[in-house]
Amino acid sequence: MHRLILSLVLALALPHEGFAKVFRYASQIDPGTMDPHGIASLYNTRVVSQIYEVLVGRDEEFRVDPRLALSWSLVEPKVWRFKLRPGVKFHDGTPFTADDVVFSVERALAPTSQQKQTLPNVTGARKVDALTVDILTSQPTPTLPLALTNLRIMSKAWCVLHHVEKPLNFNAKEETFATRNTNGTGPYMLKQWDADVKTVLVANPSYWGKRGNVTEAQFLVVGSGATRLSGLVSGELDFVVDAGVQDVERLSRTPGIKIEQGEGLGAQYLSFDFAHATLQHGDAGGTNPFRNLKVRQAMRMAIDLGAIQSKVMRNLSTIGRAIYSPKVDGWDARFAIPTPYDPERARALLKEAGYPNGFSVALDCSSQAPADAVGQAVASMLARVGIRVAYQPVPFNVLLPKVTGHESSLYVIGWTPFTGDAEGVLVPIAHSPSAPGTGDFNFGGYSNANVDSLIDRARVELDPAKRRALLVDAMAALDADVAFIPLVYRRVVWAMRKNVHTPILPNDVVDLRFVDID
Repeated sequence: MHRLILSLVLALALPHEGFAKVFRYASQIDPGTMDPHGIASLYNTRVVSQIYEVLVGRDEEFRVDPRLALSWSLVEPKVWRFKLRPGVKFHDGTPFTADDVVFSVERALAPTSQQKQTLPNVTGARKVDALTVDILTSQPTPTLPLALTNLRIMSKAWCVLHHVEKPLNFNAKEETFATRNTNGTGPYMLKQWDADVKTVLVANPSYWGKRGNVTEAQFLVVGSGATRLSGLVSGELDFVVDAGVQDVERLSRTPGIKIEQGEGLGAQYLSFDFAHATLQHGDAGGTNPFRNLKVRQAMRMAIDLGAIQSKVMRNLSTIGRAIYSPKVDGWDARFAIPTPYDPERARALLKEAGYPNGFSVALDCSSQAPADAVGQAVASMLARVGIRVAYQPVPFNVLLPKVTGHESSLYVIGWTPFTGDAEGVLVPIAHSPSAPGTGDFNFGGYSNANVDSLIDRARVELDPAKRRALLVDAMAALDADVAFIPLVYRRVVWAMRKNVHTPILPNDVVDLRFVDID
């Protein structure tokens, strides 16, 4: 009788089936921290999004979906009201209320936060009642609910208790209690984090929503592509999020393995230091060549984008003239055809710009694949037209503080707009740094008054067609100015055992709520 009762209790405690399902997930990059406001990184989001929830989320088809907010509405031109979900509890058992939302908004706006872009134009938040919050903006902000899809909500009481009212300073390598401890409302709880080794999450038995049958998720850091491949084939791993492009075809023919692909939101691009009058990391005769349009045009013509897609990316990517992919709302047909490869014209432009013998510069890039291979290809191609490149690949969590600290002259990096909207790219990356949340990731200090004006007008435009046209015009102006050189629109490619079932999402994040294992 006691055995029967115990079996029934276990069956009720576990989703779908009465036995544990461990999901072993391999990636080449560590999340970096457990503080959800301390870093803006896809690799961090892949982990903390399972622990900390958002007001507005995405469902298994990537449609906007209520999460901690049941509904939202514009009650005044500069006030969005959010009705919160009742009965939700944090992992420590305390109830989720409006106080936690107000606190999280204020925390995400703090100087050390890297999540200000999730709160465009936001000046603060106020509690209306225990389950109602107003978020206040400095100007009409029609896309605020979309932007909130990456704002993680923390417990005010927990943060106060542990003296983590402000986000850690990731660039300064600061550690706080929130670095290694968590307390969210999400479907999974942190059990263990060994930096650069593994993160272990366990299912939250009190989670308010539905989830798949994974009871424990092990996020394993495996730097070697060959090791990730062999682990998947042998059955030691269930899932690889960043399978080597050279391995995808072989994996697709391997018994027990399947490859899922889809269009992604992210783009990888080359960008420049515009802020300094002289080149900081290189030699250009006491000048900064990147301030010269002809130099930037020459560099764009020197890069064989077709070869990068076919030879480096093995046709698992596409490219165009925008710094966001065709999957992003704001893509236009004019961006479909990239600049032709023309090294002879590139050399002529360098000569016209006053650099007949080129110049030298350091190129910063992530050492993880395929970014490292893309960076190497760019360095080699630039060398052919006389730009001597010192290629400097480093781990992503070393690269990020370097570029956010404006310590790079030339760099390759990527951006994935979780909003799925062009504003989610142009505001943080291309707008002149000004108010918090505007230009926060404009690492090179690019500034163009026309681009700023078009973006700013789009941000307050309530007519969707007019707003979209303004954003397209802003991207066209960036293209004309060669503010950035798009390199890769990488497809989302996931490799997994055939007994794993999950929808492929364009933000390249595996949402454990939707994962089931046979």
